[in-house]
Amino acid sequence: MLRIINLIKKGEFKFIVKGVSKRVFSETKTFGLKRDLRMHFNAIDPKINIRIRLYRDEDKAYFIKDLQNHGLIEKNIPKCYVATTDKNLPCFRQWLIISEYRDAVQDFWGPIFPILKEDEILLEGGFTIPTMRNKGIMSTAIPEILEIEKPVDKRYVITFVGVNNIPSLKGIHRSGFVPYILRIEKWCLFNRRVIFKEIPENEINLYRKNLGITSA
Repeated sequence: MLRIINLIKKGEFKFIVKGVSKRVFSETKTFGLKRDLRMHFNAIDPKINIRIRLYRDEDKAYFIKDLQNHGLIEKNIPKCYVATTDKNLPCFRQWLIISEYRDAVQDFWGPIFPILKEDEILLEGGFTIPTMRNKGIMSTAIPEILEIEKPVDKRYVITFVGVNNIPSLKGIHRSGFVPYILRIEKWCLFNRRVIFKEIPENEINLYRKNLGITSA
């Protein structure tokens, strides 16, 4: 309720209506994607130069439009990373959350993620500032973040991207991730049901087609 009040104060009525409509009746499919940290990965050359650092309080003004993750900073869930341009301007934000914070993940997002295993890290909350999109920032920033934050006792990084969010799927693919599970989220009269299942072959084929992948 507090989140809705804050959104009303900001005048984000379109976002509120969309959220309410989704909870009345909807079905959303999302790919769960995974990367094995022990496997060698060659990052692509960036389109622009960026630097990675931890989030600072003064960065907040740059991410006002990140309505989907509003309130996450206040939860103090480590670690939030920021990519900055060569002029030191924040352009991208991303959380990398170790399994020890699995309860905090469930508290903020609910049941939309599997319970993190001991050797897993969750990559979530990615947001590129609108004026900086289509520059390959996400696919450049994520490998750098994973290289910085690479606990020796963690092997896998998982993340979730909507099946129709082609730009983000391309960015995640270029960051070394492959789909491993399908999440189906169903809402009916404000009651939510979340299902995790093996990805059907037709969904994998569509994924490859949309991303221009010619081999398995």
